[in-house]
Amino acid sequence: MALPRANAAAGARRRPLTGSLILPQSLLLQRASLLRGKHAPRPSAIWRPRGLPAGGDTYTTGCAGVRPPTPSSDGGAEGRSYRDRGAGLPTGPGPPGGGACGAFSAGGGVGGTSGPLPDKRAPDAPGGQVTLLGPAPWPQPDCLRSSWRKQGKGQGPLAPAAPEVTMIWPSPTTFLLPLLFLLLGQAPPSRLQSLGTMKLRLVGPGSRPEEGRLEVLHQGQWGTVCDDDFALQEATVACRQLGFEAALTWAHSAKYGQGEGPIWLDNVRCVGTESSLEQCGSNGWGVSDCSHSEDVGVVCNPQRHRGYISERVSNALEPQGRRLEKVRLKPILASAKRQSLVTEGAVEVRYEGHWRQVCDQGWTRNNSRVVCGMLGFPSELPVNNHYYRNVWDLKMKDPKSRLKSLTQKNSFWIHRVNCQGTEPHMANCQVQVAPARGKVRPACPGGMHAVVSCVAGPRFRPPKVKPRHKESQTEEPRVRLRSGAQVGEGRVEVLMNHQWGTVCDRRWNLISASVMCRQLGFGSAREALFGAQLGQGLGPIHLSEVRCRGYEQTLGDCPSLEGSQNGCQHENDAAVRCNVPNMGFQNQVRLAGGRSPQEGVVEVQVEVNGVQRWGAVCSDHWGLTEAMVACRQLGLGFASHAVKDTWYWQGTPGAGEVVMSGVRCSGTELALQQCQRHGPVHCPHGTGRFSAGVSCTDSAPDLVMNAQLVQDTAYLEDRPLSQLYCAHEENCLSQSADRMDWPYGHRRLLRFSSQIHNLGRADFRPKTGRHSWIWHQCHRHYHSIEVFTHYDLLTLNGSKVAEGHKASFCLEDTNCPAGLQRHYACANFGEQGVTVGCWDTYRHDIDCQWVDITDVAPGDYIFQVAVNPKYEVAESDFSNNMMRCRCKYDGHRVWLHNCHTGDSYRANAELSLEQEQRLRNNLI
Repeated sequence: MALPRANAAAGARRRPLTGSLILPQSLLLQRASLLRGKHAPRPSAIWRPRGLPAGGDTYTTGCAGVRPPTPSSDGGAEGRSYRDRGAGLPTGPGPPGGGACGAFSAGGGVGGTSGPLPDKRAPDAPGGQVTLLGPAPWPQPDCLRSSWRKQGKGQGPLAPAAPEVTMIWPSPTTFLLPLLFLLLGQAPPSRLQSLGTMKLRLVGPGSRPEEGRLEVLHQGQWGTVCDDDFALQEATVACRQLGFEAALTWAHSAKYGQGEGPIWLDNVRCVGTESSLEQCGSNGWGVSDCSHSEDVGVVCNPQRHRGYISERVSNALEPQGRRLEKVRLKPILASAKRQSLVTEGAVEVRYEGHWRQVCDQGWTRNNSRVVCGMLGFPSELPVNNHYYRNVWDLKMKDPKSRLKSLTQKNSFWIHRVNCQGTEPHMANCQVQVAPARGKVRPACPGGMHAVVSCVAGPRFRPPKVKPRHKESQTEEPRVRLRSGAQVGEGRVEVLMNHQWGTVCDRRWNLISASVMCRQLGFGSAREALFGAQLGQGLGPIHLSEVRCRGYEQTLGDCPSLEGSQNGCQHENDAAVRCNVPNMGFQNQVRLAGGRSPQEGVVEVQVEVNGVQRWGAVCSDHWGLTEAMVACRQLGLGFASHAVKDTWYWQGTPGAGEVVMSGVRCSGTELALQQCQRHGPVHCPHGTGRFSAGVSCTDSAPDLVMNAQLVQDTAYLEDRPLSQLYCAHEENCLSQSADRMDWPYGHRRLLRFSSQIHNLGRADFRPKTGRHSWIWHQCHRHYHSIEVFTHYDLLTLNGSKVAEGHKASFCLEDTNCPAGLQRHYACANFGEQGVTVGCWDTYRHDIDCQWVDITDVAPGDYIFQVAVNPKYEVAESDFSNNMMRCRCKYDGHRVWLHNCHTGDSYRANAELSLEQEQRLRNNLI
C-alpha cells in the first residue's frame, strides 16, 4: 500500500496539531473504507493544518479524488508464451518476440526470445496531492461542494479563494483507531448511511421481473450500481431485498442497458448474510470512478418470498396504470373457430379484470386498425356487417340465448371507442365505458358487438394462404431486427444505399416504432427501447430523430435526419418489441427434467394416427439451429447448448417415445413443427438417453468480422519453409507442402488482419473449459476452440481452390470502447473470451492468419471468411458470421474489394454481380 507522502519515509514522526476546526471522525471512517476499493488505495483529498510547511505531515478525508499508480508486475512465468496482437496494420510493428508465430516465451521456444513477459495492463494515472481550499464547509453531509477548489494531477496550482481550512484534533483517542487503520493499509468497514429503508428495483430489456439493471433510490433519485467488486454474494443480498429467495447470477458491463443519473454505489462488498444492501460496505453514496457502461445487473431466482408483492418497474412506454388491459377476438364463424390463429371475430376488451364486448355504434376502421395492431397484425380489412347483423338478430330471437339478457347490462359493454388509427394501444384512444351519468338506457341500444377482421403478416400465414389485399412492394429502405431474444424484438436496422445501418434513439417513440413493426409484418409496437438495450450495431447510423405520424407504409416515409448530423453513437441505437400474433406454438412443446425451467428434454406434441400425442425428439442431426427454434417456440430466448445425450434428465412419464426425427431447421422457423423432418419416424439410437435436449438463455453473443479491415490489410508474402515448421504442424498449409524438400523453398501466402467484434448481449466464451483446451508444443500455446475461423478462396462458381483455418489460440479483448473494461486476456494463460462490445484482433503477421495460395493460378476469385463455422458456440445471429470479398490475383499482386458480411447487402446484390461476371466470362 502507498502511504501518504509524509509517511513514506522511515521514522516519520507525529507532532500535535493546532487549528480552529474539528474534523469529524465519520469522515475518517469513510476515507478508511475507500482503501478497500478496487486497484489500490487512492488519497482523495489531503488536508494540511495551518502553519505547517509543504513537506510536513498530511492527512486525508473521505472525499472523491485521484487514484495513485497501481503497482504492476510482469507476471512472467518460465515457459509461458504471450502474443502481441495490436493495431492490425501491415505497416505496424511486429510482435515483441518476432518469429513465425509472433510469440516469445520466458523459457525460450520456436520463434521466440527469452525474457520476462510484458504486462499488457496500462498503469493507472499517477496520483497527485489534492489541496482543498475555501471556507470551512461543515456542517454538510457530503465532503465536496461546488464552492471548493481542488488541485490535482494535470492542473496548475490554484490560488485560494478563501482562507485555508485548518483543524483541531480534540484528543488522540478520537482518531487513533482510524488513523492506525490508515497507516496499516486496512480500513474499518464502511456502511451505507440511509435515512430509511433502501429501495431497489430492476430495470432493463428483460421481460421477466426477476432480472434487470440494479438501481437504488437515494435522496429521491434513482441511480445505478457499478460492477466493480460485485459478485454473487452481493447479488444474493439485492435479490433477497427485492423479495426473491436467492440470486442465480449477476451481469457486468451494462448488459441490461446503461442507466441514467448518478452512480450511487461502487465497490459494494457483502458477506452474503445481510438482509439489505444498506448493511454492506461500499465507497459511500456517489463516490465512484465508474461510467454507466459498468452498470451491474442481477438475475434472481423467480421464486418469491411468501407474501411478497412484486413492484415491477415497467420499461414500456405505454400508459401506466391504465384499466384497459388486453383485447381479443371471439370467433363467430365456424371456420374461424377451427383455425389456430383467430383473425376475425367480435372484439372483447379486458377492463378491470373482466372481459367486455364493444358496441359497434360509431365503430370505425381506425378502431379496427388499433385492435389488429395490439393483436400482432399489421393491417385490417372491411367486414361484412350485414352477415353478422343477421347472425346477431337470430341470437336475439332465440329464447335460450343468454346473449339477450347480457346485452341489457352495462357491465357487458364498452360504450364507445374513438381512435385515430395511429395509437399503439387502445388505452391511448378516447374510450367511454358506460353512458353518461343519470342515463338509465343500455350502453348499446339497438346495436351489436363490433366485429374486426385482421390481416396476418407473411410469417404467420398458413403456407398456401395468399394475402387478400395488395401489399407494398417498396424495397428501400428495408428494415430488420437483430439480437432480439423473441420473435418481433431486436435492434432496429435499415437498409440504405445498399448497406445496413442502425437508427438513433433520439425522438424514438411508440408511433415510429409501430410503423416499423407493421412494415415487418407484425402489429403495433409494445415497447420502444433506447440506449442500445438490445445490443450495439456496427457500421453507419442511417437515421436519427425519426418522426412518424403513424400511417406511413415504411420507416423511410417518415421525416428524419441523417444519423451523423447530431453526433449519435452506437450506444444510442434504438430497439423495439412488437406485438406478435398468438399462434399457440408454445403449447406444442415443453421441457422436462431440467434443473431449471430453462433446460431439459425437449418434448413435442404431434399428430400420430389422427391423435395428438406428446413424445421426445431424436437427437440425430440435433444442433444449435434446431435448439434455437425450440427455445424461441418456448419463449425462452436463445439456445446456449444443444444436448444430444440426456441420460441425466428424466422426461415426463408416458412421453418417452420418439415422435419426431430427422429434424433440420434453418433457424428462422417459429416452431419445430415447421422444420423439415422425417415422414415415418426413424431414430437409430432409439429413445431414452439419446433424446434431444436444450438449455436456453435470454442473451447470447454475436460475432461479426470487420470486413473493411480485411480489405485494407491484405497482401502477399513469400515465406521460407524454414519459418513454417510450426504452421505446418497445425495444418495451416496446403497439401502440396507435404511434398516439398524442407527446409528449402517457400510458400506464397495471402495475409491479412482480422478484427472480430462481439455485438451481442453476452460474452463469447469457448464451449469447453480450460481442462479441455489443446496444448501445442511447437507454438507453445493452448487452442480453446480448434477451428475458430475458416478462410477459403473460391472460384466465381463457388468451387474451392485454396483453404485455411484458424484456431482460437488466444481469444481475448484486444480492445474495448472507451469506458468499457477488458475482462479477458491471454497473458499467463488467462481466461479466454470476448466481452460484449469489445473486439479480438488477429494481426496479419501471426502464424496461420493466411491462405496458402502457392498452387492457385492468376484470376478472379471470391475470398470467404467464416467465424465459428461449426456453430460450436451459440450466437444470437449466425447470418453475419460469413464475410466475402472479391479477389483479383495476377500472379504477383492481390486486390481485395467489395468486402462485406453476409447480411450487409441485399441478397440479390451479390447474386447479380456473380451473374454479371459469369456472362462476361462466357463472352470471352
